[in-house]
Amino acid sequence: MTVTEYKYLYRINSPEDLRNLSVDELQTYCGELRQFIIEQLSHNPGHLGSSLGVVELTAAIHYIFNTPDDKLIWDVGHQAYAHKIITGRRDQFCTNRKLGGLSGFPRIEESAYDAFGTGHSSTSISAALGIATASALKSEKRDVIAVIGDGALTGGLAFEGLNNAGASNANILVILNDNDMSIDPNVGAMKEYLLSISTSKKYNIFKQRTWDNLERMPRLRRILQKAGNALKQGLLQQSNLFESLHFRYFGPVDGHDINALTRVLSDLKEIPGPKLLHVLTVKGKGYKPAEDNQSIWHAPGMFIPETGERIVKDQHGIPPRYQDVFGETILELARKNDKIVGITPAMPTGCSLNIMMEQMPERCFDVGIAEGHAVTFSAGLAAMGLIPFCNIYSSFMQRAYDNAIHDVAIQKLNVVMCLDRAGLVGEDGATHHGAFDIAYFRPIPNMVISSPMNESELRNLMYTASLGKGPFVIRYPRGRGVMEDWHTPMEEIKIGTSRILREGHDIAVLSFGHVGNFVVNALDEAEQKYGISATHVDVRFAKPLDEAMLHSIGRNFGKIITVEDGVIKGGMGSAVLEFMNYHGYDCHVKMLGIPDSFIEHGTPDQLHALCGYDTHGILETIKKESGIKEEK
Repeated sequence: MTVTEYKYLYRINSPEDLRNLSVDELQTYCGELRQFIIEQLSHNPGHLGSSLGVVELTAAIHYIFNTPDDKLIWDVGHQAYAHKIITGRRDQFCTNRKLGGLSGFPRIEESAYDAFGTGHSSTSISAALGIATASALKSEKRDVIAVIGDGALTGGLAFEGLNNAGASNANILVILNDNDMSIDPNVGAMKEYLLSISTSKKYNIFKQRTWDNLERMPRLRRILQKAGNALKQGLLQQSNLFESLHFRYFGPVDGHDINALTRVLSDLKEIPGPKLLHVLTVKGKGYKPAEDNQSIWHAPGMFIPETGERIVKDQHGIPPRYQDVFGETILELARKNDKIVGITPAMPTGCSLNIMMEQMPERCFDVGIAEGHAVTFSAGLAAMGLIPFCNIYSSFMQRAYDNAIHDVAIQKLNVVMCLDRAGLVGEDGATHHGAFDIAYFRPIPNMVISSPMNESELRNLMYTASLGKGPFVIRYPRGRGVMEDWHTPMEEIKIGTSRILREGHDIAVLSFGHVGNFVVNALDEAEQKYGISATHVDVRFAKPLDEAMLHSIGRNFGKIITVEDGVIKGGMGSAVLEFMNYHGYDCHVKMLGIPDSFIEHGTPDQLHALCGYDTHGILETIKKESGIKEEK
C-alpha cells in the first residue's frame, strides 16, 4: 500500500485517535497496520512474526484502556512494533533498530507509553505487580496490563510473579498470548496444559453458551464475572492452574477477532483484582510466508513483501557463522563420544543445536525459556558422568549466575557453557549485548574461561572441553568467522596457554577472542605505514591466564594494549593489569573494550567503532601509545 491507499493509518497518531474509530473501522485499521509492518520490515529487518501476531490484541488494548495512564507491559518486547506505531512513533519507525533510532524493544526513556523496559523474557508479571502495588500505595486508580507469551510463561520468574500477584489484591490483568511458539516451537508440560484448556470442548462450549445467553443481561453477566472462581468450580466441577493461583481466568478468546477482544477487555476492565485472559493467536498472522514457517519468519531479514522471497546474500566463499560451526562440531564430537549431550533454553535454531537435534534427538534437550534450569539440569547430567554442552546466549546467561556458581563451579562438574552472542551483538541493543560474561565469570573458582579467535580454535576448544576439564566456558560472537575452509582436525589445547601470532619489540597487543582479527589488520597497517614493530598474543584463556607468557611480556615491554569484546571493568585486560601490578612489572596497560556504559543498538561495525576497538580504533591506540603523531 502507498500513503494514499491507507485510509486510517496516517490519521492515527496516538491511542486517543484510535478510540475515535468504530470497531469496524478498527478492524480495517488493523489490516493497514499489519501491512505497514510488513512493508517496513521488508527493507529494515526486525522481529516480524511476533509483531504480526498481536496486531489486533495491541489495538484492542489501546482502544479499551486509557494508556498511558493505564500501564501496559510487554514481556520480552519483540512483539511491540504495533504498539510503537500506535503510540506516536509511526514516522520514526523507519529508524527501528538503527543507530540513534528507535529501540527494537520497549524503553521507558523512549515513550510514556512504554511503562517498563524489556528485552529478556518472563519479567512482565513481576513488573506489572510492582506498578500496580505502587499505584495502590499512592492512591492512584489505574489498570495494569501485562502481555506474556506462552513461551515466556515457561520461565520461572513468570510463576514467581503469578504466585505473588494471586495472593494480592492488585488490580492486574495478565494477557496470555498463546501461539504455541517462542522463536522455535514451545516445549514442555506447560505447552500441553495450555493446549488442553484451549481445546476442552466441554469447558468452552458450556462457557460460550453461558456468556452468549447473558449477553442480553449485562448486569447479571457482570455480577457472575465478579463472583469469581467459586462459581466456575461449582458449575464446572473443575478449576485450572491460574484459578488455583487465585487469578480469575477468562478465555480462551480468538486473538484476531477485534469484536470479541474489545468486548471481553471492556468487561474485564470492570473487574478488580488479579485476572488472566487467555488469548489464542497465530504468529505471523496475515502474511502467509510468516504463518507457514514461523521459526524462520520470527526475524527473517530483508524480503520482497509481494512474494515472500527472502533476500539472502550469496554464501559462496563466505566464512560460516560461529553458531553453525558450534552446531556441526558438537554433532561431530557426539558421534565419537556417547557421553556428550546438548542443552538449550528455547534456542535450538538460534544457537544451531538443531543440527544435532535432527540427527540425535534423544541426546538434545530444549528446556524452554529457563536459563537457570538449563544450567542446573546440565549439572545433574554431569553429576551422572555425562558431558553436557549447555548453549546459552551470553546476555541470557546472566539469569543463571547463581546456578553456575552453586550447582556447577562449587561441585567442579564437567559442564561446558557455550556462550553464543558474546560481545556487542548489534541491532538488539543493550538488553542483548553479551558484555559482562568475562567479568562475571572471572571471580568464580574452578571456572575456565576461553574464547576462540577463529573457527578452528572454536573446534579445538570444544574438543578440549569434551575431555572432562571441569566447568568450562567458551564464548564466541554473533556473526561470521574468518575461515572458508574451517573443517579442520581437532586438537587438544593445554588449558591456560596462549598463541604468539606476531613478534615485535615496540609494543605488545594482547587480544581475547574474535577481535584478535581486528588486531591483525591494525598491526599490518601500523607496520606498513608507521614502521611500528609489535608483538601480538592471542590470549585464548582469560582464566587461567598464561602466566609464563605474561612474565615474558612484563619483562620485555613497557607498553601493553589489551583488546576484548566485553566490558573493560573486570575483563581480560583487568586480569592482565592485576597480574602486572601483583608481580611488580613497571609497564603501562591500555585496555580496549566496552566502556562503563550501556551500549545502544546499531550494526556491530558501528558499535565496535563507537567503543574504539574496531580496526581503526585499535590502530589509533597503537599510534598514540607508540608516540606517533599525524602531520597536519
